[in-house]
Amino acid sequence: MTDIFKDFITELAEINEQDMNRIMSCISVYNVKRNTIILAQGEVCDKFYFLEKGCMRTYYITEEGQEKTRLISFDNTPVTVLTSFINLKPSVEYIDALEDSELLSMSQTDFFRLLDEIPSWALFYRKILELAFAFQNNRIEDLVTLSAKERYEKLLKERPHYIQRLSNKIVASYLGISQETLSRLKSK
Repeated sequence: MTDIFKDFITELAEINEQDMNRIMSCISVYNVKRNTIILAQGEVCDKFYFLEKGCMRTYYITEEGQEKTRLISFDNTPVTVLTSFINLKPSVEYIDALEDSELLSMSQTDFFRLLDEIPSWALFYRKILELAFAFQNNRIEDLVTLSAKERYEKLLKERPHYIQRLSNKIVASYLGISQETLSRLKSK
């Protein structure tokens, strides 16, 4: 199961076998059932998570009780609330499993210790931060500059599996629109 994570790491940073073994010795592997909350609002995200297989969602709940999905993660992706992980402050977000999932985790303590000990792990971390920044910046640009129809069409073109695998409620929350608006867009 951890070979997927090793491949992900080596795509971002060249890591020798000895260092990879040190990294992998800090990894815990577990299966998560659908609808399991991995991180709740108010908890500290003290683990770096990597989703090997399945689907997870990172979201907020507004004061009015509305869910606002920030991130949908499928196979082979990190799933961590970085602001909470970096600062060890309570998260304002939730992470939950939308499907039965295979998840890896590493404690924040081990993660940051390895940054000091393995230069290529530090490069990996920098690349993760760059990817996260670019993705979130593009999400914000889309939410601010595109109409609901344009956001839906872009999602349909670039990530059709979202429409196929996720409920309308989740897709609408991700797009920042109501379920009714999503239904109208789908029917056109």
